[in-house]
Amino acid sequence: MATGKKLVIVESPTKMKSIQGYLGDDYEVLSSVGHIRDLASKKDIPADKKTAYGKYSIDIDNDFDPYYVVNDRKTKTVAELKRALKGADEVLLATDEDREGEAIAWHLLEVLKPKVPVRRMVFHEITKDAIRAAVDDTRELDLALVDAQETRRVLDRLYGWDVSPVLWRKVGSGREGAALSAGRVQSAAPRMVVDRERERMAFVSAGYWDVEALAIKRAPADAAADDESFTTRLARVDGAALARGTDFDDRGQLKKVVVVLDEAKARALAAAIQGVGEASVTALDSKPGTRSPKPPFTTSTLQQEAGRKLSMSAKHAMSVAQRLYEKGFITYMRTDSTALSTQAITAAREQAVSLYGAKAVPLNPRVYRSNSKNAQEAHEAIRPSGEQFRTPASVSGELDRDEQRMYDLIWKRTVASQMSDAKYETTTVTLAVDAPVDGVVQHAEFTASGTVYTFKGFLEAYEEGRDEKRGDADKADDQSLPVLAVGDTLRMKEVEPKGHATTPKPRYTEASLVKALEEKGIGRPSTFASIIDVILDRGYVTKRGQALVPSWLAFSVIRLLEEHFADLVDYDFTAALEDDLDAIARGEQQRTAWLRDFYFGSDAQPGLRNIVENLGEIDARELNATPISDTTTLRFGKYGPYLDVVDPADRDAPPRRVNIPEDLAPDELTAEKAQELIDAPVAGNRVLGENPDNGKLVVVKDGRFGPYIEETDPEDPTAVDESTGEIVDEAPKKKTAKKDAAPKPRTASLFKSMSVDSIDLDTALRLLDLPRTVGVDPESGEPITAQNGRYGPYLKKGTDSRTLDSEQLIFDVTLEQALAIYALPKYGARRASTALAEFDNDPVSGKPIRVRDGRFGAYVTDGETNVTIPRGQTVADITYEIAVQMIADKRAKGPAPKRAPARKAATTRKAPAKK
Repeated sequence: MATGKKLVIVESPTKMKSIQGYLGDDYEVLSSVGHIRDLASKKDIPADKKTAYGKYSIDIDNDFDPYYVVNDRKTKTVAELKRALKGADEVLLATDEDREGEAIAWHLLEVLKPKVPVRRMVFHEITKDAIRAAVDDTRELDLALVDAQETRRVLDRLYGWDVSPVLWRKVGSGREGAALSAGRVQSAAPRMVVDRERERMAFVSAGYWDVEALAIKRAPADAAADDESFTTRLARVDGAALARGTDFDDRGQLKKVVVVLDEAKARALAAAIQGVGEASVTALDSKPGTRSPKPPFTTSTLQQEAGRKLSMSAKHAMSVAQRLYEKGFITYMRTDSTALSTQAITAAREQAVSLYGAKAVPLNPRVYRSNSKNAQEAHEAIRPSGEQFRTPASVSGELDRDEQRMYDLIWKRTVASQMSDAKYETTTVTLAVDAPVDGVVQHAEFTASGTVYTFKGFLEAYEEGRDEKRGDADKADDQSLPVLAVGDTLRMKEVEPKGHATTPKPRYTEASLVKALEEKGIGRPSTFASIIDVILDRGYVTKRGQALVPSWLAFSVIRLLEEHFADLVDYDFTAALEDDLDAIARGEQQRTAWLRDFYFGSDAQPGLRNIVENLGEIDARELNATPISDTTTLRFGKYGPYLDVVDPADRDAPPRRVNIPEDLAPDELTAEKAQELIDAPVAGNRVLGENPDNGKLVVVKDGRFGPYIEETDPEDPTAVDESTGEIVDEAPKKKTAKKDAAPKPRTASLFKSMSVDSIDLDTALRLLDLPRTVGVDPESGEPITAQNGRYGPYLKKGTDSRTLDSEQLIFDVTLEQALAIYALPKYGARRASTALAEFDNDPVSGKPIRVRDGRFGAYVTDGETNVTIPRGQTVADITYEIAVQMIADKRAKGPAPKRAPARKAATTRKAPAKK
């Protein structure tokens, strides 16, 4: 029996409470918790459908028909939605208004099959007025947007499942065994990072010198004012311009005719000018200028600015923005639009006037236009929600630290976008001095610039950050200049020669990579954060500070893609795919025809299937090799990168392998650095002594997985340096008849605190004897052992294990201490001191929230629900509010499902036809 309630389905559980409060008891608001179904895995495809759907879960011969199944973790969610549907007389699908949100709404319809009226409800901010307005202004499901999203999903499955296996066979594994993967956009991002590193590797630095001096304007003798000074830099010598960094190309060659000072000439000229001690003002040039504010944030520019100003990763920035949106503080955070609604423009102008005065805004409102080709997705820019903006100070008590910083950034950018231009005047002064150098008088000209803002305008509220660029070192710092006139004589002091070297293009940061991806039209702003997260997780790039450094793994992957999938990783081709998806979203292109051309080929392109089926032979060894010098080659193998070094005197001999330090960036591996690694003394392979228990030699070695101890038979014919114990030669082994394999020698890894250079025989023997028996549990009679494992030191009693706080405790822990550890609860608050951070009780469970360090990284827990801290966030970023939200989100998803022996029923649906 229907209750007359209207069922509202949103994506995120955090929206439910607010929206329920705004709509009242006539509505029931539930969450789908994102997607409820996806393409099936191979094991979930019934036997009678294996032929058609078995490879991709897509029937490529039947209009690319996808085979979907409800996710295992969403069965409970679907059951709850179906229960609520039985008592509803109307359904409002209130998922996000973008392609993915539209597709989620379509999947809900396909699974729930409601018999009552269905309406699509959309809103861009979670405020009472916006939600009530959205209920009154619903629309039909936009099947063109659904088509675009489903095309993207099918496209990515076809691309990834055809190309990724080639990487597995020819390159290997990613970081920590994570499988390599190739994706339509995911492959373009590491290629950009690798291309930048290649530029840095090919770069040749050029040196140049100039002269800096402190120019001093003397105060009048009868005045109370002090002398005024400013920094000047040598610009011309005898009328010829002095070389700057921008005058050299990437090969270290000059691009135009300029004077290049070497160190000797610069020092001689500086000494001569210091001797003269004065310079005269020969020119003053003043130019007015204006600066306009930047438009309000889009998804992309928000990620960039959060990276520059707040040091947030793209993923972290989007997570914080998502929380602000769901709490009702900002509008929807996935948008390509820079446009503001009339009410937002009015709110921003009113706030600017109230804070900075009537002149703070121009006479006419500023109107920004979006560059997005997809008009259906061009929502408002990201801005504070509501008809009147709340100031950052007024909401500080409702937000955690990161939310407060993000809201402050969005508020400032929005208000500034409607403010007046800043006005300034830049003055450049030229000073001349004639100085004798080696008997020849040289005419030297120094310049300095100073900028004075006559009206700050929007700069009162906000100034955009900027990425590092080449040539920044040549730009003089902005400074104030005294009042000067042509003919004035200034003192020249602290005249110093300055040496410089040109630098390569800076590495990408997350912010600059997002900007570059957007400029090339690759991917969608809403996907940039996940793209960067994937390439970090796969080990294609690592972070050095803010910079993204490609790994040698990425070099091998990109080389394979460039040589064998050139069309698929071409930047223009990848951007064209995005344009095609936009065309499908606008209803201008047909989904099935487009997928057929992409996969099977057309006159304009060869097609993915043809490319994969005609790859030919791929030499994996050559693919994973980068020549460093005539005798040295960088290779990427199963266990990572290493140097293959050929003996120039015997090139037929097996090459020597040399390990590469993990923190060595590719552009730092020059021929000189490689030779330094080759010539370095070999760490390890040092005989520590004889084991008195069995007479075997104990040797410390440095292996691929770190330093370790190994026992060897003393009769092995080896030559040992008696002064150091290092094995310096190994005699060739005689061929013997095949016999049963000898038992493997005992080995043991060194603790992290130990060194191959300082470890002694006694310590090595203790390592070899691990695990160590601590004693016997008097109650159970089971022995307790202390040992080292994959996740660190621990105690073991039968099948019950407990973590130890340090490796040294493996040797030192006593039976009494071990029993005390086992007497404590295994989970929860075992020891207060083990928590990385502690907060008040969770409002639901009533238990204290703690941040702990687990085997898979730091996690938040209330003793019942554990949530891993996501990549891009640190323990320091976690506040009580964030911790509560993380636990609430995880609790809403429910426990991870157990594998059931029987396969669950699946439903399959074609993508919707065009309206």
